[in-house]
Amino acid sequence: MVGVSVLGISGSVGSSTVKVLRQFKESFSLRSFSVHSNLELAKSLIEEFSPEVISITDSKLEGALGSKYKSTSILYGEDSLSNLVTLSSVKVVVTAVVGARGVRPTIAAIEAGKKIAIANKETLVTFGPLINRLVAKYGTLMVPVDSEHNALFQLIEKEKRSNIRAIILTASGGSFRTLPLEELEHVSVKQALNHPTWSMGPKITVDSAGLINKGLEVIEAHFLFGFSYDEIEVVIHPQSLTHGIIETLDGACLQYTSHPDMVYPIAHSLFYPTPTPKMLIERKPATWKTLEFFPPDLNRYPGLTLAYQAGRAGGTAPSVFNAANEEAVALFLEERISFTAIPKLIESALNQIPNSFPEDLEGYLEKDRETREFIQREFVKGGVTP
Repeated sequence: MVGVSVLGISGSVGSSTVKVLRQFKESFSLRSFSVHSNLELAKSLIEEFSPEVISITDSKLEGALGSKYKSTSILYGEDSLSNLVTLSSVKVVVTAVVGARGVRPTIAAIEAGKKIAIANKETLVTFGPLINRLVAKYGTLMVPVDSEHNALFQLIEKEKRSNIRAIILTASGGSFRTLPLEELEHVSVKQALNHPTWSMGPKITVDSAGLINKGLEVIEAHFLFGFSYDEIEVVIHPQSLTHGIIETLDGACLQYTSHPDMVYPIAHSLFYPTPTPKMLIERKPATWKTLEFFPPDLNRYPGLTLAYQAGRAGGTAPSVFNAANEEAVALFLEERISFTAIPKLIESALNQIPNSFPEDLEGYLEKDRETREFIQREFVKGGVTP
């Protein structure tokens, strides 16, 4: 039995991971997990899986379940996440928390020699150079869980690097793919959260609506696979069936296609380097019907251009991009700014916050803090406070 730790088990990736664990009870054991505030879920999972320890990260719930529930130890606060991943019984860590707060437990897992199934893209986007140095130092196996990166991981593994001209990330186009451009400024939070093909958390769904999520994935792909930004492309694919494409030197394209369900990449990352041993969901090619691909409209998705700008600048520019986006999306979800204000705030941060090239974690964290403070000042200065 392989021991698994899941950070962020109440989110969409976390809940899909639980589905996979239930399907392969003979192979994996849930040894630890974190939730933010969902106490009922935490209790039900403790009763089902009997993990050694869990963490509740919402500071307002300190002590809510005491120090023990059944036979499971209970920890509290974000600082406790690193305790979950360093348990000797844990061999695989699924990092499914949202945002830059995933970096410390990811580093702890790297240093402890765990296999990391990484779904927390912000860790690579914000701290990419540092994470890659640590992965090389400790010889860590890191397998991406994002459907697009997992697809590319599998395709790249089967093809000589010297024969790959480009890697291509697919995007659904989000909630506003066909909405007239002049209406974007007035869309509601409810409209933004109505994703056409995926069921995801609110932050990532808003990111998808503006293709900023794909911009984050472009930067993540650069750090995961080592391709230059000129070799990483994005296409709109409304059906969300093809998740990754590689183009070879002769112009042929190889693609990974599956039903849009996160159980595929999660199972792959848990079992890797051995293949998933049985059928997950049966969907024959005849059910795919139409596969469409379009170039992204950069007037509709200015955040994608900004992501390439930040990635090419390197240093802390991707950190600024991510932190500015997190703050702007939070403001939008609180209905305090318009949807089109999100990329404008990101652009202001990239243009006005000096780039730097730190050697340690604190240097990146300081730039992250500086960016968040900048966005809040810009928000107030813009005269749109409630």
